[in-house]
Amino acid sequence: MHKLVLLRHGESVWNRDNIFTGWTDVELSERGVEQAKIAGRILQKNGFVFDLAFTSVLQRAANTLAIVLKEMGLADVVAIDSSACLNERHYGALQGINKKEVIEKFGQQQTQKWRRGYSDKPPEGESLADVVERVAPYWQEKIAPAILAGKNVLLVAHGNSLRALVKLLDHLSDQEVESVEIPTGLPLVYEFNDDLSPIKHYYCQE
Repeated sequence: MHKLVLLRHGESVWNRDNIFTGWTDVELSERGVEQAKIAGRILQKNGFVFDLAFTSVLQRAANTLAIVLKEMGLADVVAIDSSACLNERHYGALQGINKKEVIEKFGQQQTQKWRRGYSDKPPEGESLADVVERVAPYWQEKIAPAILAGKNVLLVAHGNSLRALVKLLDHLSDQEVESVEIPTGLPLVYEFNDDLSPIKHYYCQE
């Protein structure tokens, strides 16, 4: 049986302040740092050890990964592959704007379509479908081969890049993935058979 652990980065300062972040490279909040530490302790307590980790090029994900590995006593031990393919969805013209302001300007319904809709693109930004298009080849070329080779893999990324991967793993429809919500800082474990078909998935808790 093969396993993969997915982890959404801890709360960022713009998560905290309710601002559309996207590719803006903001830091973790104090709460986000603590969430990362807790995630590391949960994984260690549940007996996880990693050989390889994947993350985006944005610091909130990379720093979450570094904190997790330090908590687990695996700093400078685990090989790390960083790629913009795992970056958060690009929110275009909405980046840096408070979500309440966006709702006031464009309305609740349109804002919700931009946030949750599969094919809806904010101005100058990406849809979730676009994120799937860049996550899929990275999964096939980098992550899946590592898992099949017997590596213990941790992937730390973002809400939408993880939603994109979950859509691929669970063969979700475009409509089904719209309701998927992955919480910050809580490890999501996938167990696979030998052809990487998911057997089950679950959140790992203390």
